[in-house]
Amino acid sequence: MYTRRAFLKSSGLGLLGIGLMGGVPTFVAEAVAREKNNPLYSKRRVIVCIFQRGAMDGLMAVSPFEDVYFREARPTLFMDVVQKASENPLIDLDGRFGLHPSMKAFERVFRDKRLAIVHGIGSPNTTRSHFDAQDYMESGTPFQKNTSSGWLNRAVGLLGHDNIRTPFSAVSVTPALPRSLYGEEEALAISDLKTFKIQGNTALVNQNAKSFEDLYDKATNDLLRDTGKESFEAMKLLQSNLAKHYKPANNAVYPNSGLGNSLKQIAQLIKMDVGLEVAFTESNGWDTHFNQGKETGIFARNVGDLSNAIMAFWNDIEAYQDDVLVMTMTEFGRTVHQNGTNGTDHGRASCNFILGNHVDGGKVHGIVDALAKENLEDGRDLPVTTDFRTVFSEVADKHLRIKNKNELFPDWNGEGMGVLR
Repeated sequence: MYTRRAFLKSSGLGLLGIGLMGGVPTFVAEAVAREKNNPLYSKRRVIVCIFQRGAMDGLMAVSPFEDVYFREARPTLFMDVVQKASENPLIDLDGRFGLHPSMKAFERVFRDKRLAIVHGIGSPNTTRSHFDAQDYMESGTPFQKNTSSGWLNRAVGLLGHDNIRTPFSAVSVTPALPRSLYGEEEALAISDLKTFKIQGNTALVNQNAKSFEDLYDKATNDLLRDTGKESFEAMKLLQSNLAKHYKPANNAVYPNSGLGNSLKQIAQLIKMDVGLEVAFTESNGWDTHFNQGKETGIFARNVGDLSNAIMAFWNDIEAYQDDVLVMTMTEFGRTVHQNGTNGTDHGRASCNFILGNHVDGGKVHGIVDALAKENLEDGRDLPVTTDFRTVFSEVADKHLRIKNKNELFPDWNGEGMGVLR
């Protein structure tokens, strides 16, 4: 069947650069009321994925503070739960692991057992190339470079309701579509709703949406024409009356950062009930080779922004929390030993955070053995003891109710680890 995606590809055009910097206006309530009998615009389960690009130091985010080998490996970067002069201590999570003090925003949901941490997570592929590792993780095929689709795009295709999917089922709040959402299923890259526009590489690139809509009108295939009109109606819905500023619920205050603004936009899409099910955004700047810092510095700023942005989002969507799950990911971790420039180099395993009302929270899942040299991968790195597909597959299964894990993650037959209840 000739799909709209095929039409877009053959015409050399794509939908890019949509975004939500402003606010959701009062028209939303009217739109929802108008569409309340339309199954296209209904409340659904949503997964929000945040890619921390650059490789987060999981051992600094969630530190095994009782490990004497770790203390020795980081003479100027090691942090403790004991208060020292002019230093903020780690937040003791369980007597073994401590949360970085800049991530204090996470403490409440961890104690409430709604935040789970998986340590020792990573890819079975040992590459230390940022580009390759990100590509493998986003495709979900860590030993195949030629995979044409991303795991989140495949997840959209396995949701099981093609007849009621909306143009906003899968949205990435990024300047361009990420590798995770490449594939045959519809997905949009959004950066600013106010500049919702069409870009491409043909002479039509400078024409407005109406001109492109005319192409759909001329299509002879009924499905192509109807789905095209549906997308443009959705565009009009999102563009209408965007002058008013969005006011987050519960007085949630988002950081004035790229991640904060992206999550605020995702919260707006969730509340608009436009059929969002898979959302993606990213956080940059995690490649901390130099002057990583401890309770202050680049790493502290990054983890503070991450946790504060996620918690602002979580508070903002309080009425939707039962249906929303947030999961972070990063391509690999950092070396156990600090380097000569007070930073850390490319390593292997890291940790990730999973927030939701149905997670097995208040725990640090996974296996992290004593960081003695003989226990380290290549004598230098935290070993990967949890394949990222173990967690991603379980999230897809238990939260999105996708059962076909072999299609979602080809060549992998592992089981979940109980991160979700």
